Amino acid sequence: MTQTRRLAAILAADVAGYSRLMGADEEGTHERLKSHLQELVDLKISQYRGRIVKNTGDGLLAEFVSVVDAVRCAVEIQRRMADREPEVPEERRIRFRIGINLGDVIVEEHDIFGDGVNVAARLEALAKPGGICVSRVVRDQVRDKVDFDFEDIGEQQVKNIHRPVRVYWVRDRAILAQALVPASPQPLPLPDKPSIAVLPFQNMSGDPEQDYFADGMVEEITTALSRYPSLFVIARNSSFAYKGRAVDVKQIGRELGVRYVLEGSVRKAGSRIRVIAQLIEAATGKHVWAERYDRGLADVFVMQDEITEAATVAIAPAVRSAERQRAMRMPPGSLDAWAAYQRGLWHFSQISAEDNALAQRYFQQAIEIDPDFAGGYKGLAWVYTHAAGVHAARTPTEAYGAAEALARRAVALDPTDAEARSSLSEAMLWSRGDYQGALIEAERARVMSPNLAYAHSILGAVLIFSGQQKDGLAALHISLRLDPQDPMLPSRLNLMALGLYLSGEYEAAVEVAKRVVRSSPDYPLAYRWLAAALGQLGRAAEAKEALEKAIAIAPASFDIYVRRRRPWHRPEDYAHMLEGLRKAGWRET
Repeated sequence: MTQTRRLAAILAADVAGYSRLMGADEEGTHERLKSHLQELVDLKISQYRGRIVKNTGDGLLAEFVSVVDAVRCAVEIQRRMADREPEVPEERRIRFRIGINLGDVIVEEHDIFGDGVNVAARLEALAKPGGICVSRVVRDQVRDKVDFDFEDIGEQQVKNIHRPVRVYWVRDRAILAQALVPASPQPLPLPDKPSIAVLPFQNMSGDPEQDYFADGMVEEITTALSRYPSLFVIARNSSFAYKGRAVDVKQIGRELGVRYVLEGSVRKAGSRIRVIAQLIEAATGKHVWAERYDRGLADVFVMQDEITEAATVAIAPAVRSAERQRAMRMPPGSLDAWAAYQRGLWHFSQISAEDNALAQRYFQQAIEIDPDFAGGYKGLAWVYTHAAGVHAARTPTEAYGAAEALARRAVALDPTDAEARSSLSEAMLWSRGDYQGALIEAERARVMSPNLAYAHSILGAVLIFSGQQKDGLAALHISLRLDPQDPMLPSRLNLMALGLYLSGEYEAAVEVAKRVVRSSPDYPLAYRWLAAALGQLGRAAEAKEALEKAIAIAPASFDIYVRRRRPWHRPEDYAHMLEGLRKAGWRET
C-alpha cells in the first residue's frame, strides 16, 4: 500500500447527540441527516475544493489544500444549517460540531492518519453543537482573510496529544445564534459525602524540570486523601486534565461534581521548598483554608502529610476523631527515586508505545536508585501490562508473567499500597485467569483506598471476566465517576463495551464502543467489540467496516485476542466473541 505525506487542512465533523436523536426517531433522523449531507455538506466541500476522505456514520472527515477554504466551508455549512429544519423542535434538530486543524498527514487510498487528524477530531469534540473550533495555527493563517472573529478559549489538554492545544471558537453571528447547547457534559451530581479535587500545583520555580516535583506533590496528597472512606476524592488523572488551563473553580466543581477544590503552588530553590496550599469551596469560590509551608527537601514527605491533614480537617471535622490515623505509606529512601517514578507516571499516562518505553526506563531508574521503593516495581508492572495488552509490543505470556512478579514485589515492600494490590490483581487475571485470587486482591485494594478509581476498574474487569457482568459494570461506573477524565478512559470504556456485549446488551455495547472510537480513533481494542456487537445486530455493512478497522489498526493485537483463547476468557465468552466476529465477516484462515 502506497503511503505519502503532505500538509493539509483537516475538517472533522459529527452530529451532536446523534445517539439520542436516533433513539427518539431512528428512520427520521437517518433520512434527515442524509438530506443535509447530500444537499448541503457534500456540495459545500466540493465547492471549496475539498475532498471527503471518509464518512463515519454520524460524521465525516475531509481535507483541503487551502486552510482558508476549509474554514470558509465550515462557516458556510453552519450558517446554512441554522436555517434548515425550521419546523423541527430545537431539541430534535440536527446540529453539526466541526473541528479544523492544519498539519502533516499520512495519506492512503481511502484514509488519512497522523497527529494533524487526531487534533482535528479533538477540536470537533470541543465545539458546541452548531459551532466550530480551530487550532491556533488555523486561526493565525486565516484571521486577516475572513469576515468573522475568533474567541481564545485557552490551551486544552486533549487525549493522546503530548502538548496542550491552543483552541479558538469561531465567532460568527449566525453560528453563535444556533450554538446554544454547551459542549461540556451536564454537571455531575455531588456525592453524599464531602468531595474534593486536588488540582495540579503551579510550578513557580521558572524551571520546567520542576513540573515533575510539583506534580509529584499533588500525586502524594491525592493518594493520602483517597484513603479516607469519609471523603469522595477525584482521581489525579481527571484533576490533571486542567493543568495549564485558566478555568474557574466553579466550572471545575460542576464538571467533576465536587464541593471542594485544593490548589496551590510550589517553589523549589536549592535545598529549600515553599508550598502554598488553599482549599476553596467550588460553588461559591470562598476560601475555606490556606497555609504556607517552608521546608528543607529532607522534610518534603512530612510537609505532604501536614497539607493532607489540614485539608481533611477543614473539609470534614468528623475525620479528626474517626479517621485521623490513616494507613501509613512508605516514602522512598531517596527523593531521586521518587522523582524518577513521577517522570515514569507522566509518560505512562500518555498511552503511546513510545511513552510506554520511556516510562519503563524511568521506573527502572527508580528501582536502581532505591530497590526498596515499591513505586518502581508497580510502575514496571503497568508498563509490561500495557506493552502486551494495548501496544502488542510483547507476548502476553512473557509480559503478564513479569508483571505479576513485579506487582508481588511491590506488595511485599508496601502491603498498604492499594495501587500495588490492584496491579497484582490485574496481573493475576491476565497472566493465569486466576479469578479468585485476583478478586481477593482487588477487594483488598478497594477497602484500603475506597476512592481509588483503578481499584474499582480492576474489580470490574475481574467480575466481568468471571461471569458476573452486572456487578462488574457497576464497579466500572464507580471508577468512571471517581475519574471522569482518566487518560486511560478508552481502556475503561472498552471493558464496559465488553461487559455489555457478554451480557447480550448489543445496542448498548455499540454505543459505548463508538464513544471510544470517536474520542480515540487509534485505540484498537474497541473496534473488535464494536464489530462483534454490530454483527450480532445484523448491521452487516457497519460490522464489516469495524472489523476491517480492528485488523488494520493493530493486526498483531487482533491475532493475540482472536486466534486463540487467552487465559482470562472463559470458553463460553470466547465462543460468544467469535460468533459476533463471524457474523461481522471474519473468517478463520
